[in-house]
Amino acid sequence: MADIQQLKDIVTQVRRDIVRQVHAVNSGHPGGSLGCAEFIVTLYNEIMDHNPDFSMDGVNEDLFFLSNGHISPVYYSVLARAGYFPVEELNTFRKLNTRLQGHPTTHEGLPGIRIASGSLGQGMSVAIGAALAKKLNNDDKTVFSLHGDGELQEGQIWEAAMYASANHVDNLIATIDVNGQQIDGSTDAVLSLGDLKNKFEAFGWEVLTIEKGNDIEAVVNGVREAISLSRKRKPICILLHTEMGNGVDFMMGSHKWHGVAPNDEQLESALAQNPETLGDY
Repeated sequence: MADIQQLKDIVTQVRRDIVRQVHAVNSGHPGGSLGCAEFIVTLYNEIMDHNPDFSMDGVNEDLFFLSNGHISPVYYSVLARAGYFPVEELNTFRKLNTRLQGHPTTHEGLPGIRIASGSLGQGMSVAIGAALAKKLNNDDKTVFSLHGDGELQEGQIWEAAMYASANHVDNLIATIDVNGQQIDGSTDAVLSLGDLKNKFEAFGWEVLTIEKGNDIEAVVNGVREAISLSRKRKPICILLHTEMGNGVDFMMGSHKWHGVAPNDEQLESALAQNPETLGDY
């Protein structure tokens, strides 16, 4: 187990990795990646029982599925820093013949990646399937998934949510990144999501909220609470309130950094705000 300062150090380095990856190829999605850094770092460094000696089956391991696959920079950084593949491979992000595609894929065989994601709305269905497989195999580990709040505008999410509660998929913890932003503007302006807590509860889920989704201690405590509520015949939903672009002041709170890379001057500013902790790739 890592202590809180260790987790903070990893988060800071992951932020550096994110902005450097997207800057190097002038493409990618820094905003949501930065906002979810604390959560994914917490899963892989504090919560999940997982093995960097990767097996696609994930038997007797906790599993994580990234549904909003466009935030691949944070996912790749966390996997590399957790030992799944060499950190230096982050240099290849979005380049020709890379294993680090803009949206994660499986055919390159990148350790840690179990589904091709990026077509929004599908990750919850996959996570439910994995959770049911674990039940059939008497595997008591937990399945985690992460979704963007804008992704909840996809109908497949709600079909999956209905199925999960009807079938008591209580080894599933689905987290919603509630940052209120999507590619075309705020979620309220594009298509309001309404009261997500009431909606998931109406679909038969147990729901808890992490108000400070960019506070590492709050995230650790919130995910642990979610685990304590699982195995009670209801799937679990975490509403994780984050700030898009967190940790880089000029990116914070704006949908404009959903899919735009920083220029040279902006990169320098972003890196100055996040001093090197674990060593750059």
